[in-house]
Amino acid sequence: MSEIDHVNSEASADRDEPQQTPPAPRNPWPARPRQRPTLPRRSTVLLTVAALLAGVAFATVFAFAVTRRRPANQPPRPTGIPASVSTSLANIMQLSPVPHVAAPGFTLTDQSGRTVSLASFRGRTVVLTFMDSHCTDICPLVSREFIDAHRDLGSLGRRVVFLAVNVNPYHLRVSDVASFSNAQQLSSIGSWYFATGSLPSLRAVWRNYQIFVQAPKPNADVIHTSLIYFIGPDGHERYVAAPMVDHTKKGVAFLPAGQLAQWGRGIALVARAITQ
Repeated sequence: MSEIDHVNSEASADRDEPQQTPPAPRNPWPARPRQRPTLPRRSTVLLTVAALLAGVAFATVFAFAVTRRRPANQPPRPTGIPASVSTSLANIMQLSPVPHVAAPGFTLTDQSGRTVSLASFRGRTVVLTFMDSHCTDICPLVSREFIDAHRDLGSLGRRVVFLAVNVNPYHLRVSDVASFSNAQQLSSIGSWYFATGSLPSLRAVWRNYQIFVQAPKPNADVIHTSLIYFIGPDGHERYVAAPMVDHTKKGVAFLPAGQLAQWGRGIALVARAITQ
């Protein structure tokens, strides 16, 4: 029962019960003629009702605005992430800090045939991921995000290395990683390295970075764990993120342009926080 119904029911009860008139007190003063009670004007009643309705409407809108601003099911902000990264962006990236330990080292060969090692990048921030050199699924999306992140970094990009390790056991040649780099325009990043090597050496890197790899056949996309590690200039792991992908009904990988831009900005913000 609402408060209005409660009041109305009480008023009805009062009307139904017989009223006992108390004896009139003796009044030494002469009785005054009765006056007709003054009724409120119609305009006053309408204004009062309008004011009540306006108050209810305002309370409803205010409550709705507060609810929209603070959803009850909003996930809490992850702890330990850079202050420059918003909670919503951190949740999209599944960004989390990792134990401050030295990143496992390795020595491989890049897309230009040069020997590269993780230790050789000491003094610069390293954004490390794992890519299939013949990938048509998530890897091209991450490539786009790396290009956007490098652009967002501006002049600070010279102090950030973008590095990928090959996860395709059937296509291990330097020409394979070079072809992918050129096709995805990753070569536009001055500090881009796509590293490959012998299968045993690659497997050791996968194992050290907890990357699961399953390659059903040579001409199929490799199923692999997709992670991005952020390694500080001191060579220690700092953060890890998990790239995302969606697919059309025909199985084509995609992400809306807005989400691609968010990822690029997020990668740049984390790299900037580590580098500065």
